[in-house]
Amino acid sequence: MRAAEDGEEEGGEIRELGKSDKLMRDTAFNLIAAGRDTVTVTLVWLLWLVASNPEVEKKILEEIKANLGGNRWRFFGVEELNKLVYLHGAVCEALRLYPPVPFEHRTAAETETLPSGHTVRKNGRVLFSIYSMGRMEEIWGGDWMVFRPERWLSPDGSKNVHIPSYKFMTFAAGPRACLGKKITFVHAKQVASAVLCNYKVEVVEGHRVSPAVSIVLFMKDGLNVRVSRRK
Repeated sequence: MRAAEDGEEEGGEIRELGKSDKLMRDTAFNLIAAGRDTVTVTLVWLLWLVASNPEVEKKILEEIKANLGGNRWRFFGVEELNKLVYLHGAVCEALRLYPPVPFEHRTAAETETLPSGHTVRKNGRVLFSIYSMGRMEEIWGGDWMVFRPERWLSPDGSKNVHIPSYKFMTFAAGPRACLGKKITFVHAKQVASAVLCNYKVEVVEGHRVSPAVSIVLFMKDGLNVRVSRRK
């Protein structure tokens, strides 16, 4: 509201933006699809993966307790989140194995020949599977199927290592990479740290988990869990 008022007072562009129904529709869609669903989906897959890997859960809790101090019932600030390097690795692993947007496409600005020898004509569309790229042995090694946050840590485990965007394509790469990458990590780590620190999440025995075929990689039939408060 303050921005809108300022824009009108200064004769800025904000009042002009509101005149376009298409812009308002597209902005609302981006907020819902890109800003909400992707973080929600990431958290569901992360909680399932952590619940299915007790050793990973233990290490996350140890890291949270080491950085939380005496107050459990709160959210971490951004500076504190930066210290949770193991949790960051766990989020990256969840995004690698279960990217919120499982496939993407790009349109060629010019005719190009790829290193493989394939020619892409101008205005031709290239469809690529982010889901598949996160599971390729040629890229991630023979343990690609293993949920291993250490993959994203330095040898001594003290900091996160950089993985090139063209290898880790969850947020795409280049000048048209996802603008919400940083805020996705902040939101995911804030919620995950608060939930895992205060609650034990256990998947109900016999509940089968599988991805649903969709623009966003929802969990088919949802995640059936038991939640109990930690002592």
